[in-house]
Amino acid sequence: MSEYHKTGKPGKDELLFLPLGGSGEIGMNLNLYGHNGKWLMVDYGITFGDVTTPGIDVIFPDPTFIEDRADDLVGLVLTHAHEDHLGAVPYLWDCFDCPIYATPFTAAILRKKLEESQFVGDANIIEVPLSGRFEAGPFELELVSLTHSIPEPNALIIRTEAGSVMHTGDWKLDPDPLLGPTADEERLIQAGKDGITAMVCDSTNALVPGRSGSEADVRENLVDIVSKIKGGVAIACFASNVARLESAAVAASKSGRAVCLVGRSLWRMTEAAKATGYLQGMPPFLEAEEARDLPKEKVLYICTGSQGEPRAALARIARGDHRDVSFKKGDTVIFSSREIPGNEISINRVQNGLVENGVTLITADDYEIHTSGHPNKDELAQMYQWIRPDVAIPVHGELRHMMGHAQLAKNCQVPHGIVPRNGALIKITKDGADVIDEVPNGRLALDGNRITPLDSISLRDRRKMGWGGMIFATVVVDAKGRLYEAPKISVEGLLEDHEEDEFAELTDTVELTVKRLDRDERLNDKKVSEAVRIALRRQINDICGKKPKAQVHLVRI
Repeated sequence: MSEYHKTGKPGKDELLFLPLGGSGEIGMNLNLYGHNGKWLMVDYGITFGDVTTPGIDVIFPDPTFIEDRADDLVGLVLTHAHEDHLGAVPYLWDCFDCPIYATPFTAAILRKKLEESQFVGDANIIEVPLSGRFEAGPFELELVSLTHSIPEPNALIIRTEAGSVMHTGDWKLDPDPLLGPTADEERLIQAGKDGITAMVCDSTNALVPGRSGSEADVRENLVDIVSKIKGGVAIACFASNVARLESAAVAASKSGRAVCLVGRSLWRMTEAAKATGYLQGMPPFLEAEEARDLPKEKVLYICTGSQGEPRAALARIARGDHRDVSFKKGDTVIFSSREIPGNEISINRVQNGLVENGVTLITADDYEIHTSGHPNKDELAQMYQWIRPDVAIPVHGELRHMMGHAQLAKNCQVPHGIVPRNGALIKITKDGADVIDEVPNGRLALDGNRITPLDSISLRDRRKMGWGGMIFATVVVDAKGRLYEAPKISVEGLLEDHEEDEFAELTDTVELTVKRLDRDERLNDKKVSEAVRIALRRQINDICGKKPKAQVHLVRI
């Protein structure tokens, strides 16, 4: 029997892995490693709400399992500064209060986010240099530089007495990333020679053949495209892709344009980049208000909103309600990004709004103006050749990505593999990996100014109201259960004001339902309310084919 099963804590001879977010999905990364009575957290990120979560902007993994074991949590290591890897920290970090380990750029981004969130308390952020080594409880850790679409992405080598893990985080193999070093191939090869029990690895592009491409090629193409545009020009990209910001600035400089940043997150990223030694030698960027009076042909705008986010700069520009920036016929918007699955409708809405205003669009379907930050098949195969783990554990992907990744690892002669799911507690040994327990897991949502489970009653009711509408009835009865006055009916999201006949039908339905109840039922408030509720839902379904949430307020006098 596992030591964990005897004591509830990982044993001295055990190396455990527990994903609570990011397995079977892209985003919301939260991974735990257990050894010798202690736990280590790697990343704590968010994802964003969509049409299925009305009123919800931010969603993150439920950390209850490790919150209940906070005294045994020795630290959080952040692999890089993307929202899906650190975005949840400002919301729930006071539940843990352990050291946070991050490289300088990631630490700068986190400090800014904590400041903006008015985080209560002092987070203990420990900066670790690139390629740095440190200890956290029984875990010995080493950072290994990789390349990605943000500065300072790191793989982690996690060493314990029970084995070693290579946790890759998000990565690719870019031979010319333009910002920061290339992947530390020498260190990766040596790690493989030293022996790695398991590799927990990014699966995002595991189904995509070839290699992901280089930022250097993107820069060359952006320079060429911008140089040929005569009117106004904007580039929409991810704010976190600092190399892409630099590429856009280079394209602007070579075309005699000043750079204007439009979007708060762009300013946050550039401030953190400059504070940690990146974007040096760049001319000062302009605020939108400063660029307003300059000729359009003298400005290159870099905008947030490449994924169609309704409150981002580009969506506001497309709607024509941005105070300082407008695009029209003769202007060009370059989407230097690929759509994240699920964002297609939002992106199309923004692009159609721009086209309606006469704007010319250029996307990655037209030219090579974007490269992914994740490894394609050939890069994954290269990593397996270097690391040569005993066990492959794909994460950071939907199930189809992870299954494809597992097959690729098998083709690369990795002897063992397991495809995890959130909540599966996995014991790792050189002879394989097995699920030894299933722990509670779920999702939390930021609902206004409070945090609530994503499957809470309030959010379930909101979804029901969003899809089916709402009907309210106030029914007044006397002591014998007879109607005292005509019921009052209110309908939300189902009928129009002029549909008086339908409202009359609902009133008649309530009156008839109460009259049909026998004497004992009319004296029972719960039975009267339930009978009316069911009858109203049936009647609305007959009228308009919807099954709304119905609520009955029964008054007995």
